[in-house]
Amino acid sequence: MFSKNSQTGYSVARYFLLWSLMPLITAKGNDMESPRKIHNADKPPSETQLDLREVVFVIQSQRNSFHVQQAEKLRKDLLLQAQALQESPPVILLLHTLTDNEGDWSILPLLPYLSSQFGKNSSWIMFLEEDTRVKLHKLHEVLKKFNCRQEWFLGKPLHDEESTIIHHYAFSENPAAFEYPDFSAGWALSISLVNSLTSKIEEEPLKSDFTIDLKHEVALYIWEDGKGPRLTGVPELCTLPEHKPRAQYCATTVSSHSPVCGQPVKSDNIFVAVKTCKKFHSDRVPVVKKTWAKQASLLEYYSDYADPTIPTINLGVPNTERGHCGKTFAILRRYLSSHVPKTDWLLIVDDDTLISLPRLQALLSCYDSSEPVCLGERYGMVFSREAVVQLLASGCKCYTNDAPDDMVLGMCLNALRVPVTHSPLFHQARPEDYAKEFLAHQTPISFHKHWNIDPIAVFNKWLLNDKHTEALQKSTKEEL
Repeated sequence: MFSKNSQTGYSVARYFLLWSLMPLITAKGNDMESPRKIHNADKPPSETQLDLREVVFVIQSQRNSFHVQQAEKLRKDLLLQAQALQESPPVILLLHTLTDNEGDWSILPLLPYLSSQFGKNSSWIMFLEEDTRVKLHKLHEVLKKFNCRQEWFLGKPLHDEESTIIHHYAFSENPAAFEYPDFSAGWALSISLVNSLTSKIEEEPLKSDFTIDLKHEVALYIWEDGKGPRLTGVPELCTLPEHKPRAQYCATTVSSHSPVCGQPVKSDNIFVAVKTCKKFHSDRVPVVKKTWAKQASLLEYYSDYADPTIPTINLGVPNTERGHCGKTFAILRRYLSSHVPKTDWLLIVDDDTLISLPRLQALLSCYDSSEPVCLGERYGMVFSREAVVQLLASGCKCYTNDAPDDMVLGMCLNALRVPVTHSPLFHQARPEDYAKEFLAHQTPISFHKHWNIDPIAVFNKWLLNDKHTEALQKSTKEEL
């Protein structure tokens, strides 16, 4: 949601903390198993015997307390299933505990560590998101079909309907030709492929670079212009809800479309800051007012020009064509001042972002506002008051008004050891820019950009009404 006049968008929960492809830093101790039986590579895949102890599960966990709890629930569930199957427990790693390097969320920097620890005694590295649910016996049967001594990249395939900016317009002539995994369904690398990728990384170290869509970029790196394997689709890796009848055939499912952890946060406990500039007052601001602004209790528009008809507030920071660090920090300072009502949450949005505030209110029920919480993606960023207090108290500031706000905030928060939490429900582009199968199991919170779309129609279709809106309206009526 940060204003950016170029056509490039980067995920706040990623680039925000400079979570780039950086070398692996010292790994912490974890529940490491003793060496296990080496897979018999001479047997054909159909006769492969696979011990669950040969599968290493990596839960793509995050440091925020809510997400740690979610990851721990999944870990315990896997261990209980293994016990019920009378199998020795597999190795289960929580990604956020492995190193102090925030860059390791991007998976590739982690591969040398996984290869060194498990490259000789394991068969598969299975990656799971916190909301992925696993039927261990079915997954076991699936993995047994493939020979781990060969290079296998397994997952539920997604593909683009049209070339998209979030994938750098890759495969523009035939976007559907390239498939990449839906991480929600889980995805797996054979140990042979992990070892091969490690050799590649060691020969040519990963570049420090931002990541826009991790699942697509991991698939591109593995494919390596046709030198490496393509994704192999596995029908049993699913994103169906657990309760659906067809889910009985799945080895993985998803727990829910959107997390709800209690009563939604009240709208008057969220202060909304809309970033705009004079040249967009006449076209973008009216869209905000006709759509989601109606859902906000506390909202201000910040611009380089004070227009009383909107009204907009001039923070004394000129509009810039590149980064907007000066304007962002001015908003943070104003949020803690006496000029605005005191709330637990601050939402900073761009003027061409479409968002469902009721869905955001439901999502925030999962987070503790007394903690320093930074949540979202680049075009959807939510701060708890405590996060803003710590950030400004640190003395961190912009080196220029047009510095990249996400980079500066990332460095500041990294120095404070305040985690930035990624939510896939915030989107940095339009619905058309995402695979249909990916959006099908979500309840999106936001989309961004008005290029070649009717933004009001997009809002009405994707963000206007749902069970969270209805539940919020019901609870509001009961309170009255």
